[in-house]
Amino acid sequence: MSKIPVIEIFGPTIQGEGMVIGRKTMFVRTAGCDYRCAWCDSAFTWDGSEKDNIRLLTPSEVFQELKLLGSHNFNHVTISGGNPALIGKPMMELIKIFHEHDIRVGLETQGSRWQEWFTLVDDLTISPKPPSSGMKTDFDVLDRIIENLDENRMSLKVVVFNDEDFDYSRMVHKRYPSIDFYVSVGNKDPYETGDISSRLLNSLDWLWSKVIEDPEMNNVRALPQLHALVWANKRGV
Repeated sequence: MSKIPVIEIFGPTIQGEGMVIGRKTMFVRTAGCDYRCAWCDSAFTWDGSEKDNIRLLTPSEVFQELKLLGSHNFNHVTISGGNPALIGKPMMELIKIFHEHDIRVGLETQGSRWQEWFTLVDDLTISPKPPSSGMKTDFDVLDRIIENLDENRMSLKVVVFNDEDFDYSRMVHKRYPSIDFYVSVGNKDPYETGDISSRLLNSLDWLWSKVIEDPEMNNVRALPQLHALVWANKRGV
């Protein structure tokens, strides 16, 4: 059986952003990404700095490790990265194992790759990257992904750092008006130590003002990164 490149498994914890914010979940973080975002808060998944921590695990091994950590204290798993969409058949097998045990599955991806197993995901968050990331969205690919998914099981989320990012988020929302849409405060320094809540709350105040003043953003939900407000830049929470 093919294996999954896993860089960390942790939980139970609380999902800090997006469509299932506040939900108790376990996390499986995969290694490898096709993007190189300037402000990436998980660059260790692709920059080689933690290559020795990457483990190739079968879907059954991933499930067993989650059960060892979380026992019966969870029924939701978030698959994140990097970009989990780089992984094919073994990810489909993993999701099937979760569903066999009545565990719901969330996915976070930037919408740069399509995988058939996306249709099995219960809570799929697509987060196209704004200009501040240094990446460019391929909207032909994103269009095809969204066309093939159930709108009731997916959402769009854009992280916003500045006015240009906000304009980008507005454009994405207008392109896909029927999809639940979230904007989230960006964390400009994911390696800062200590309490960062004041900095994040100031950014949230700015973002809320932008949304409140913009009639084209009436159906948008503007959220903090809840986990960063509570736990700052700690890993494994």
